[in-house]
Amino acid sequence: MKIPNYKPACRQVANTKPKKGVPSGQMTNFKFQISKNQRETIKLENSGNYLVELIGEGAEVIIDGRFLVVGNDKLEINLIVHHCAPNTRAETMLKAVGQDRAQIRLAGKIVVDKNCNGVNSFLTERVLLLSDKAVAAAIPDLEIESYDVKCSHAASVSRINEAQLFYLMSRGLSHQKAAKLIIEGFLD
Repeated sequence: MKIPNYKPACRQVANTKPKKGVPSGQMTNFKFQISKNQRETIKLENSGNYLVELIGEGAEVIIDGRFLVVGNDKLEINLIVHHCAPNTRAETMLKAVGQDRAQIRLAGKIVVDKNCNGVNSFLTERVLLLSDKAVAAAIPDLEIESYDVKCSHAASVSRINEAQLFYLMSRGLSHQKAAKLIIEGFLD
């Protein structure tokens, strides 16, 4: 996965506000830089190419994206979490629910540079499909060039669990209310 015109900063910059780049088709580029000992939370709200660089030792970030995609809408998230310094931490959680003819693509990548020991980085991508016509892809990736790191990724695309639905309905909830509860719990 490549973000257009991606050049890693790996230098000390104390700005964590997103910088909008040149649109790539319908996609917008967003860049965040987390400096030494800085802690940030980033909420992803739209399709786009996202680059999050942890450029200072002790930098920490939580990245969170929760999406409901309906009708013929499309959601595409391309995310790179780039650890440019040692002893950095990132936790990424992307969740999407697709219904009708929704199209969802979640592609996250963790990059750890050489000599960046002590990195902890976790990427989770989960998709719940509510229609046979909705489609989704969850594509996690790791690129690690250091040895003493803890990095992992997880991805799933699934439908509502029928056993959960049955259980809630056996407790008096309608099919619609039971499904709504499961969806809300999934996105929470």
